[in-house]
Amino acid sequence: MMRVFVTGATGYIGSAVVLELLNVGHQVVGLTRSDHGAAMLDNLGAEVHRGDLDDLDSLRSGVAAADGVIHLAFKHDFSDFAGSLACDLRAVQAMGTVLEGSDKPYITTVHANGEASDNVVLELANRMVRSSVVSLSPTVHGEGDKAFVPTLINIARTKGVSAYIDDGANRWPAVHRLDAANLYRLALEKAPAGSQLYGRAEEEIPFRDIAEVIGKHLKLPVVSISREEADAHFGFLGTIVALDIPTVMPGSSAETRSLLDWKPKQTGLIADLEEGHYFND
Repeated sequence: MMRVFVTGATGYIGSAVVLELLNVGHQVVGLTRSDHGAAMLDNLGAEVHRGDLDDLDSLRSGVAAADGVIHLAFKHDFSDFAGSLACDLRAVQAMGTVLEGSDKPYITTVHANGEASDNVVLELANRMVRSSVVSLSPTVHGEGDKAFVPTLINIARTKGVSAYIDDGANRWPAVHRLDAANLYRLALEKAPAGSQLYGRAEEEIPFRDIAEVIGKHLKLPVVSISREEADAHFGFLGTIVALDIPTVMPGSSAETRSLLDWKPKQTGLIADLEEGHYFND
């Protein structure tokens, strides 16, 4: 069993990763900057490590005392996304420097336009670090989700219709947060150095299907709108809603499943939406 340093340990995905690790007997040291986060980690049974992504000395000390690292923290500041990416790069570099020559696992998370961080991590495979990067589905669903799907639901409520673009055949991959947590644990334990891993339990959900189940639960009309209307309807999500994500973000989970024996078993996105918890005010 390993002593694992986890950044983002109190987040939506990170808290699931912490429990996944603890449940199989690993020790977890979770990074947090708040008393609330410290209490949460303590209640889960993890050790608390104070700090944040800007405190590079804290990151280095956390890594130095660990047998492996899972890096999930990220500043989701869309008003200064370039600054968020720069912060992540500094953090990734600081932690990676400590790990050089150790042959310890170092698992990080792919972010849009974050190739600089990903390249640093993958290059560490040449410096005796068992490094790998995980590319999650844009939709990581489950109880507590506050990302794309809840935003789409709120837009439908506000607009009075649940919309898709053109024929709605553009595809969105998805993964349940508990299956994602399982993937990070397996990566920690098994992934060879330099692995690029894909967390996609479902590869090709037509966006129209998502719009239809939202409309059903909100008792709203489900309508097609043009790409030209999308930005006014969806706001900043207009561009994303229009994407056929497997085309613009290529990569299949097939090799990841085979490499790690990853077997997603949680509820799929549409079934998760049908359960109704996404629609509770």
